[in-house]
Amino acid sequence: MRIRIHRGTREIGGTCIELESAASRILLDLGLPLDATDPASAPLPGVDGLADGSSGLLAIVLSHGHRDHWGLVPRASPRIPLVMGRATESIMRAAADFIPDGVALNAAQHLEHGKRMQIGPFAILPRLVDHSGFDAYAMEIEADGKRLFYSGDLRAHGRKARLFEALIETPPRDVDVMLMEGSSLGRLAQDEAFPTEEALEEVFVERFRETPGIALVACSAQNIDRVVTVYRAAKRTGRTLIVDAYAAEVLKATGTDSIPKPVAGWPNLAVFIPQRQRQQLKQKGIAPLVDSYRAFRIWPGQLAGHGARSVMLFRGWMMSDPDVVNVLAGARLFWSQWDGYLRDGSPGAALRADCERRDIPFEVVHTSGHASPGDLKRLAMAVSPRRLIPVHTFERLRFPELFNNVMLVDDGEWIDV
Repeated sequence: MRIRIHRGTREIGGTCIELESAASRILLDLGLPLDATDPASAPLPGVDGLADGSSGLLAIVLSHGHRDHWGLVPRASPRIPLVMGRATESIMRAAADFIPDGVALNAAQHLEHGKRMQIGPFAILPRLVDHSGFDAYAMEIEADGKRLFYSGDLRAHGRKARLFEALIETPPRDVDVMLMEGSSLGRLAQDEAFPTEEALEEVFVERFRETPGIALVACSAQNIDRVVTVYRAAKRTGRTLIVDAYAAEVLKATGTDSIPKPVAGWPNLAVFIPQRQRQQLKQKGIAPLVDSYRAFRIWPGQLAGHGARSVMLFRGWMMSDPDVVNVLAGARLFWSQWDGYLRDGSPGAALRADCERRDIPFEVVHTSGHASPGDLKRLAMAVSPRRLIPVHTFERLRFPELFNNVMLVDDGEWIDV
């Protein structure tokens, strides 16, 4: 078995890793680079058969549903089978009607935690991990008597932290090459750690109690851990979490009973559909999809009466909704996403400026979706690979300072496992 990292040895995003054995190949992820300004024109990696489905390319295996890991899949040949988690497929399908450039991908096979699958000469054992992207997997891969472990994106401070601890307690054994993400390097000092989701919940509880009007939380509806955190904080402060149709569909698509969603048995949850979204649903002919949570609806004329007792999952375009405008007195907005999205010229920066114009307090309350340096060290020590190759990082030169057996490679370089 040999591997070639097409993108990721010197950057975060655009992840694409090619594995070859016995004249057959698979790809681990096919992501959109973070610096791509136009997804439709972003070039495909130089993988034989990627555009036409020929040359022994057996499958594209997606570790999770973040765009920097799947964003170039629509540019690849539809003849290439896709493999991903079942919930990843479901969430992407639910989101496709609501987000720009959203796509509904069709999986030929599904990753399942602890269930080995065979793709040609490659034996793959998926390991469900803690990450801000729901249904994310690390993978043990074996071929030609060699063993590779791909961390994917993971962390140890989310609501599924027990999965990271399980990985530490029962790590992959006899690993020849480990491909490990290093997103946090350069963001945190070696001895620093990110706040946990539980710690964020306590912050939100305090802030919601201090907010006289509606609490607006700008976070991704697909960051299920964060939605759970916000829901729990809302419930603890006697508030109702209000979501739009997009968030409602994503929550339903998780297929997980413990995730709040607009179905019977979930109190303190409501659905408000802004005017722009109502028009979008009608234009796409999918308005009936909201009928399933009719009992949870807050109608436009009712929103103003719910403001001081509510928390709303919020996006910048909602600020222009006439019904939302009427409920902004005493509001506070909490930004719960990566602060890189607040850079000048970004939609996040425009939202912050809009809040300033309206005298709405704006505060960042967030934690990373990626493991801290200390947790990465724990993982590397537990796996103890013969070689550790950095991926998904801008700080590859820091790896030899922190980890053993580090091998630095370049994009496009073939490496024998």
